[in-house]
Amino acid sequence: MENSYGIWWLVILNSLIFIIFAFSFTKPKTSRDWRSFGAFSAFLVALFTEMYGFPLTIYLFSGWLTKWVPGLDPFTHNSGHILEDLFGWGGDPHFGPFHIVSYILIGGGFILLSNAWKVLYQAQREHALAITGPYARIRHPQYAGFVLIMLGFLFQWPTILTLLMFPILVWMYARLAKSEEKDAQKEFGTLWDEYAEKTPAFIPRRRKITANTSTV
Repeated sequence: MENSYGIWWLVILNSLIFIIFAFSFTKPKTSRDWRSFGAFSAFLVALFTEMYGFPLTIYLFSGWLTKWVPGLDPFTHNSGHILEDLFGWGGDPHFGPFHIVSYILIGGGFILLSNAWKVLYQAQREHALAITGPYARIRHPQYAGFVLIMLGFLFQWPTILTLLMFPILVWMYARLAKSEEKDAQKEFGTLWDEYAEKTPAFIPRRRKITANTSTV
């Protein structure tokens, strides 16, 4: 346990890297922005604390894990990837299926944050409604990006605390989104109403594929 955990400088370093990375894509300005960013940051700190600091979840479930997976040393870092252990994929968990899904979700979340910020920043400068880029598919791509990143980390390293935090944060983002929409409706009126009517909040609609037929 001493070799795999208690590495607090890694807790601080990883937390700072991901928090600063997310900050560079969101640039929070309002109190609402800071609440959403702060909640996301708290999730990351809780995650990395268990990943490199003190493995509370592993400690509490170590007896059950060793019975489920005979020969498992629950206090090595690789064994902290609980989903990989439970499904018995074997090999390096960093290349296992759950980790690959995690990489895709986390990467996709950051890409969504980046693309959304570019559109939102330009719209704010022009005092216009953001309706292009990711905003053409969903009304709240930044919140969706945060959720994708957190979900990705849950596939990679689920803990009791982050599993409890996740639905609470999703609920909080939904509430913040509704509050934003009220402000947008007041500012843009019918333009917002038309946009909201055809654009879903968080999950994009499936695009219809139309086939163009031609005769020769």
